[in-house]
Amino acid sequence: MDDEHLKALTDTPAVGSAELFERAEQLGTLDESLAAVKRTARGRVLLVNGEAGIGKTSLLQKFCGESGPRVRILWGACDPLFTPRPLGPLLDVGRQTGGELDERVERGDKPHDVANALLRELEAPSPTVLVLEDLHWADEATLDVTRLVARRIAESPALFVASYRDEELSPTHPLRVILGELPPGESVDRLELAGLSPEAVATLAAAKGVDSEELYYRTSGNPFFVTEALAAETEQVPRTVRDAVLARASRLSPAARALLDATAAVPERAELWLLEALVGGTVGDIGECLSSGMLTAEGDRIGFRHELARLAIEESLAPDRTLDLHRRALRALSEQDDRAPDLARLAHHAEGAGDARAVLRLAPAAAEHAASVGARREALHQYERALRFGQALPPSGRADLLERFADEAYVIDMREEAVDALDEALEIRRATGDKIRQGEILIRKARTVACMEHRGDERALTDEAVKVLEGCPSSGALARAYGLEAANGLVQDRMDEAIEFGRRAIAVAEEVGDAQALAYSLNTVGCAEIVLGLPSGVAALERSIELAREADLPVEVGRGYLNLIATLGEGRREWKLAEPYFEPGIHYCRERGLEAWLECLISARAESALHGGNWDTAADAAMSLVEGRPSTVMGPRFGGLIVLARVRARRGDPEVWPLLDDAQERGGATIELQFRGALAVARTETAWLEGRREAAVQESELAFDLALERGEPYYLGELATWRRRAGVEEEIDLEVAAPFAAELAGEHEQAAELWTELGAPYEAALALSGADSEELLRRSLDALQDLGAAAAATIVARRLRERGAKGLPRGPRQTTKENPAGLTAREVEVLGLVAEGLRNADIAERLFLSQKTVGHHVSSILRKLDVNGRGEAVAAVRRLEASPGAASRSEL
Repeated sequence: MDDEHLKALTDTPAVGSAELFERAEQLGTLDESLAAVKRTARGRVLLVNGEAGIGKTSLLQKFCGESGPRVRILWGACDPLFTPRPLGPLLDVGRQTGGELDERVERGDKPHDVANALLRELEAPSPTVLVLEDLHWADEATLDVTRLVARRIAESPALFVASYRDEELSPTHPLRVILGELPPGESVDRLELAGLSPEAVATLAAAKGVDSEELYYRTSGNPFFVTEALAAETEQVPRTVRDAVLARASRLSPAARALLDATAAVPERAELWLLEALVGGTVGDIGECLSSGMLTAEGDRIGFRHELARLAIEESLAPDRTLDLHRRALRALSEQDDRAPDLARLAHHAEGAGDARAVLRLAPAAAEHAASVGARREALHQYERALRFGQALPPSGRADLLERFADEAYVIDMREEAVDALDEALEIRRATGDKIRQGEILIRKARTVACMEHRGDERALTDEAVKVLEGCPSSGALARAYGLEAANGLVQDRMDEAIEFGRRAIAVAEEVGDAQALAYSLNTVGCAEIVLGLPSGVAALERSIELAREADLPVEVGRGYLNLIATLGEGRREWKLAEPYFEPGIHYCRERGLEAWLECLISARAESALHGGNWDTAADAAMSLVEGRPSTVMGPRFGGLIVLARVRARRGDPEVWPLLDDAQERGGATIELQFRGALAVARTETAWLEGRREAAVQESELAFDLALERGEPYYLGELATWRRRAGVEEEIDLEVAAPFAAELAGEHEQAAELWTELGAPYEAALALSGADSEELLRRSLDALQDLGAAAAATIVARRLRERGAKGLPRGPRQTTKENPAGLTAREVEVLGLVAEGLRNADIAERLFLSQKTVGHHVSSILRKLDVNGRGEAVAAVRRLEASPGAASRSEL
């Protein structure tokens, strides 16, 4: 079919599509956004969301069609494949632009390279409207590109319109994370589409003689439901959209219905040549499908106007018809020689065709491609697809697939599934007598269970791996086994053992040329050297990251950033030295789909913010982890609970102990000092802040004994200091970290100076709180009140009054004039929006927080203002504003 014929068909108006009801305001918003781009030559982002069938596509098509001849339109859509195509919508855009963007997408380049090419494309002098549709179906690589382009769109004269279904986004859906990260300001707008009103439905129903009240009741005004039901022209409104779609399709001629069925077998839009292959002839009857409104055309590609309609038709097909269509699609797509094969698309049709050999050839290749561009979940789904047909493989082949599946499951934090796959693979390797592969699987399993905090299992697996592999020639597997032994020594604070095994692993890795084992072992040795205070440690970790980058080993790069930050920050409290590694580490892990590593880095950043006195930032980051998706990795959620509890305890906020008890349940049984120590410090500090000294001592006992046994200078010093503050006088013969040693020796001012050098204002203020000097105590009180540390400030003020000090400020220092109501900076921000009449959901969207986090802030505001509701809170603020010498609303 030639282009002129196709254009004539697409110009035929579809039934029920001649007018967009109740969308003038939304079209106006789109027009205003485009006008702003034209006026300023600066880009904008417009987020369009609404439920399935609400009319997002129709609205955007009308807007684009009326945008004028000088506006370039680039349109890409995400497809509801069983497993999404990596960079799927960018393939559509690349076909329209050609050039560098098309080449990079075709090659499957990294997301940041694709994003840069797209941004260069958008720098054209004429304004561009870039539409990416249905991002809720997007693969992770596409989402990475979306994030990068959205954050830099202001540099280009383009309007970036992204549509999605909000109801399909779980709290932890990657797209929701991206939406929350978009920078607030004038460059990002949001447009939510609602259903039709009863009046609009009545107008549409009148022409068909349909009971409009019944129609509205059954459709809730969803434009797709309404349109499909009316187009069916039945006596009664169908009870389901499926019935409406099938009734509408039944009016087509047999040839047109055959084309409709063929189109339904292709989740994305189908090319005309592909449809010809599916029906075994010409597609001359496609015009009937187009004019009926069932299908629409974009260039030479045909698809359903609504995905719900496609699904309804696809599910109605007889099994033999479905099988035949998928077989034809697979054959036709496989015979293409003008473009690189779309592996995900081919694998989809191979599965539908029941072609085991094709699935086993295509799905693993599609998985490798997906993983290479950071679409890790898509890679996992492709391996799952292959394993469903794995009975056709020899045992060794199935074991290979299981191991590759386990690698992807490990990366995206599906650890239980990874262990199950490795157990099955291990049985196969044992049956075949392959010792090297047995050792490799034991190593994989050991690393996996370690992340699940099954340390006893990890050590047993590591020992077994070493035993198996030492009987074989030197190999990368043996180097990895030694590397795990080194990691076990690191976790148990046996640094000499960690360095010894680590160097043994490095020697074997260099001998056999195994980059992964070398990067892993350098990482572990570097951590041990940092803990021991050796300057070579940071260099070893940086070299580990560099080697892993050069060898394209994302897991080891992520581990390198995480351990570098953890050992400097948590290990030595040198968070200022760790700070430069946060941004590149978080960016890298997010871009490569390393979800578990990313959460660990966010947890570390929350702890860093706590250490630096940035408690709003710390609490918000911690809350995102506490409220996030369930995880088999204990660290991030555990860390979030600890940070959030300590912020609340320091501020004197409620709901501290439930968080600490949750953390106790998660990490109390572990033998690792990093978890026991952190938990004990938090619980001890909280009890001390509440004035319960005996309870503080009890909370510290077990972890203090473990720190004494291990001789770890930081947790030992921190716990000893808290015990001293609680009244315990005891001699510590072992070395403790310098700031703690100074305070234990009674050198309070020196301890405060050391903490100040480390960027820890709260710790510095607490170090002064034990001094006998009134001057130092006043300095402590001032610093604590500046931080909003109400609980500790009360304790220090009491000590000063007991010494007869006069003129002490009550509550927050008036000299700062920041928040005389005692509110934190974030609470001030939330209260301002409450005063504007915004609901929690609106505030959450405005501040890029979760609704639950906003709820916590509102509860704290009500408590601090001693009021019972939002209206009373606003009234209290106005009274404060009206009082003599009161601060302004912005300061409150």
